[in-house]
Amino acid sequence: MVLPDHQGTMSAALTRVSMDTARLLGVDAHEYVNLLGLAPEQLDDDGCRVPSATNIRLAELSIARVPWNELAVRLASRSPIGSLGVWDYLITSAATPLEGIREASDLFATVADTGTDSLSVTVDGDHVTVSHTNRADVGHEAACAIRAFGLGLYRRRLCEAAARDLVPLRVSLATKAPHRHDNLIELYGTRSIDFEAPVSSITFLVSDLTVPNPLAQPGLSTVLRRHAEHTLTAAVPLHSWLDLFRSALASSPDQTAPTLAAVARHMGLSTRTLQRRLDEHGTSWSRELEDGRRDHVTRLLHDTTLSIDAVAARTGYADARALRRAVRRWHGTTPAALRHGA
Repeated sequence: MVLPDHQGTMSAALTRVSMDTARLLGVDAHEYVNLLGLAPEQLDDDGCRVPSATNIRLAELSIARVPWNELAVRLASRSPIGSLGVWDYLITSAATPLEGIREASDLFATVADTGTDSLSVTVDGDHVTVSHTNRADVGHEAACAIRAFGLGLYRRRLCEAAARDLVPLRVSLATKAPHRHDNLIELYGTRSIDFEAPVSSITFLVSDLTVPNPLAQPGLSTVLRRHAEHTLTAAVPLHSWLDLFRSALASSPDQTAPTLAAVARHMGLSTRTLQRRLDEHGTSWSRELEDGRRDHVTRLLHDTTLSIDAVAARTGYADARALRRAVRRWHGTTPAALRHGA
């Protein structure tokens, strides 16, 4: 599943790993605090998608302090099970590790920017190869760290799924060889590491990845997949200041009647400054409030079985009649017809 609006962004969960690692490496907060998407109200909200450029900058700041292979190891160490949300459990809760990594590949967009990175799984005879493609130049050290981290993360999750240590047959990295790579040997559990490969990949025996997962529960994978798909569909991609505003509006504590003053306070702005910024972006408070209410109503009608009266109450309308008038104005139809796709 790939949503075009989400390209150029990645999950807040993965961004938290990047920022936590940068902080532990001694990167001064003033070097990244103003990057788009790092305000606590966005970074702590898994409903937000942070710009990929923000994550790349965090990696570049970290690379100034340690070599790319050390950064890869540090990132992996800051990524325990659950740190990447439901995506982690797609791997560890499937019937087998192989099924789990395939699920994770299908929903890679849940955590990563599929405009720049991709994850694929191929089976060739007795071998399973998990490949991570990153489209940046092979000499870009931040990208080298991301490729190496990705392979280490996949091995870690597969080991957790199998509940035992898995030794890959080989690892290939689309990076130049570092001066020393003992830390990568430890990360991957093998000395069979090739550099300057066309694609970064890690290969296992099929027999290692098709053993029953001791944590698997019948039906759980389906539930997790649906949750992951919903999370991705509902996520707000932060490409600009206007996206930040819309995220603040959508997360307003009083969704029935959000106020200009409350949203401005949430964003750390005066009401006058907020109105001026909206005007600079070619919109207004009233227009954004109307658009936000329309999206909220439409989402509730599509995704819930709430009655029309309940939807009206949740979205600030006096009664179902007022809601019906609004839906007619927006969509030219009735709430019931919109709910059923008519």
